[in-house]
Amino acid sequence: MGNLGDIIAAHGNDYVSRFGARMSLDQLKAMHAIEVCHTPAAGAAQWSCPDCGASHVTYVGCSNRHCPQCGESRAEQWLQKHCALLLPGVTYHLVTFTLPDKLRRAVRSHPKELLDALIRTAASSLMDAAATEQHLGALPGATVVLHTWARQLGYHPHAHFIVTGGGLDPQGRWRESHPKFLLPVRVLSTLFKARFRDALKAALPDLFRRTPSSVWTSPWVVHSKPVGSGEKALRYLSRYVHRVALSDNAIVERNDDTISVRYRKSGTNKLKTMRLTPFEFLRRFLQHVLPTGFTKVRYFGLHHSSKRPVLRLLQAAMCLRYGTPLPYTPPKQESAPAPECPHCRAAMRFERRLTADQYALTHSNERGPP
Repeated sequence: MGNLGDIIAAHGNDYVSRFGARMSLDQLKAMHAIEVCHTPAAGAAQWSCPDCGASHVTYVGCSNRHCPQCGESRAEQWLQKHCALLLPGVTYHLVTFTLPDKLRRAVRSHPKELLDALIRTAASSLMDAAATEQHLGALPGATVVLHTWARQLGYHPHAHFIVTGGGLDPQGRWRESHPKFLLPVRVLSTLFKARFRDALKAALPDLFRRTPSSVWTSPWVVHSKPVGSGEKALRYLSRYVHRVALSDNAIVERNDDTISVRYRKSGTNKLKTMRLTPFEFLRRFLQHVLPTGFTKVRYFGLHHSSKRPVLRLLQAAMCLRYGTPLPYTPPKQESAPAPECPHCRAAMRFERRLTADQYALTHSNERGPP
């Protein structure tokens, strides 16, 4: 057993010594942040109990968006916020745009340009197809979350869209889609391929010339399925809004030579275990580190922030139509809740933040409580 920080602490220096020249600065920063997460090297917070007067110290997290230990509370806040924006009585659809195998190495080498192109071209294909009168003829709401991994942590860039099963037509009237069908995937695939091709040619012309022509003659995969009220699909995507595919719970065993990771097999969804060398484990994880500032969650149509008042009015009208109460919108949390006193269980009071140098040097570097 162990967590990602422990693995990086044990094998990270050797990995960097061997492969550091080929690693990005973002990968190096992510390794360091995750290694020191919830250790004295990341700093600490000092608390006091107003009831019994006890003093308590907690190690702080790294807040790196790739860290399995950080971001769980933010993911839950994201989920609650977006569930509160769901439209009652509307069937939502999960539409997934996937890049072909032959482009994956190029995207992994140029993530900033090509992952952005993946989201932009997929979104424009979806929204333009929906606006066409012969299809939906309306403006839907769409939220996209980028994924770059397969179940065994292989590189597999794709974009998941949660889309309203309907939209507002040019006259401002709600137009419902069929509960089991949103848009023709062949149309989406053709648009997506053509637009990504143009984006690659414009952004990286040399790479475009080296791309095999077969990439542009074979069909691209776009998958669409209804997901009911949308809540379950949002819950699935929320797990990866503030971190990547790996959770510490998936690491079931490790030693100096092997790391065992649990995953669900595609198709059967049965739990399987893969055994990797430490270097291969780190390689698979680090290839999913995103460029600094890259936005992996984006909003389009009725889900865009500029359309939020329209979405709220539409939601209120549908609640009135179906006789359901308006969804509860949770208040924004500015900070994590205070920890409980380990002696009397009262909520503790924050005193001050301690840097690594200020923290007692006699403490061990073991990972502590968040």
